Parts: sequence; C-alpha cells; structure tokens
Amino acid sequence: MKSKILALSRNEEFRTLLKSKKTSNKYVTIFFGNLTNKNKNSLNISFVTKKKIGNAVKRNKIKRRLRNIMNDAYKKISINLNYSYLVIAKSTMLNSEFKKIKETLFLEFERIK
Repeated sequence: MKSKILALSRNEEFRTLLKSKKTSNKYVTIFFGNLTNKNKNSLNISFVTKKKIGNAVKRNKIKRRLRNIMNDAYKKISINLNYSYLVIAKSTMLNSEFKKIKETLFLEFERIK
C-alpha cells in the first residue's frame, strides 16, 4: 500500500512553516501551520537533520526512523491533515530507543490537534 505522506518541496513552504507555531521535545522540534495550495487528503511533512548531528549515514538513519514513525502515526492516531509539518531532529535521537522516540512523537502529534 502506498503511503499518503508528501514532502514539502518549495523554499517558500519551509519559510512559512518556520514562522508559524512550534512545539519541541527531547528528540525533535515540530513546526506546523496552514499552507495554501496544499493537498488536504495527504499528510504534508518534511524531516530535517542538521549536519552537526553526524555523517550522512547517521542523518539518513534518523530520517528513516522518523518516516517509519509517521507512517504508523498516520494509520493509528488522528493527525490534523489541515496542517503541514516540518520536523527538525535533534542529536539525542541517535542513541535513543526507537520505542521511546515513537511514544514521544505520538504524544506530541496528539497534542497538536
């Protein structure tokens, strides 16, 4: 089954979200807000990892984890599809257990509603 997750693509979208609301926890900072010209049937979300976190292998591992968590979240919890999301990972994600990260992010997206 194909995922209903779309990535943000334009620079304007990133800039708009960086000026909108945000929430933060131990593992990530999540920026969220309404974007114009957006598909309301799918989840618009992008994942960002900074070079400061580590080499490409480490950064891609974090992005794979986040993508997997969001696929589960899309199926299991109700996420507000009117918002677009920008998830910026923190370095604490590298050495943490997947289960803890998943629980924390699920709680965070429940709060955003």
